[in-house]
Amino acid sequence: MRLRVKMILVPVLAGTLFSCSEQKANPADRYFEKGQYELAAQTYTENLKNKPSDVKILYNRGRAYQEMGDFEKAQKDFETALNIEPSNFQVLLSLSTVQLQQNNYASALLYATKAEEIPGAPAMASFLKGRALHQLGMPEDALKAYGNAIQLDKDFGQAYFNRGLLKIALNRNKQGCEDLKLASVLDYPGAKESLTKYCK
Repeated sequence: MRLRVKMILVPVLAGTLFSCSEQKANPADRYFEKGQYELAAQTYTENLKNKPSDVKILYNRGRAYQEMGDFEKAQKDFETALNIEPSNFQVLLSLSTVQLQQNNYASALLYATKAEEIPGAPAMASFLKGRALHQLGMPEDALKAYGNAIQLDKDFGQAYFNRGLLKIALNRNKQGCEDLKLASVLDYPGAKESLTKYCK
């Protein structure tokens, strides 16, 4: 059973760019940070003329396209970056996210699983795997993936929130409400409202 609740998607990933000291001076990064995504994408494109295989610039342009809602171009940039660096979990996570945004849950699961298998991968890999499994109608596997994310990051409010809502959908209200309380303590958006709604 799937809970019909609009879950907020990956704010942890949403604002991220590859950055390093020499790129701080890149005007494209500044455009991105100001929300001027079209200008950012144009400037990254100019940068790529001289450095066509620069993973950071490819990734950052992909993020600008993603913010503009041009998922096809974003995916193309992320895939190009992944071909250059197949074990780059940040690129894999963005590919998983862009697949989730397009409701391509099997592809999202594939990329998240690949990211999760890389040593040192962040909790977000397990979380995205959980999101994909949840949407594919595999709740027990999704619960396990959310649990893995929480094991890696005890302060992962979004993982508690999603796991809590999924447990409530499975009529495990006591456990679900415990997760929502933890998400609420961590100030995750929507957690307090869900706690009030489902845990009276």
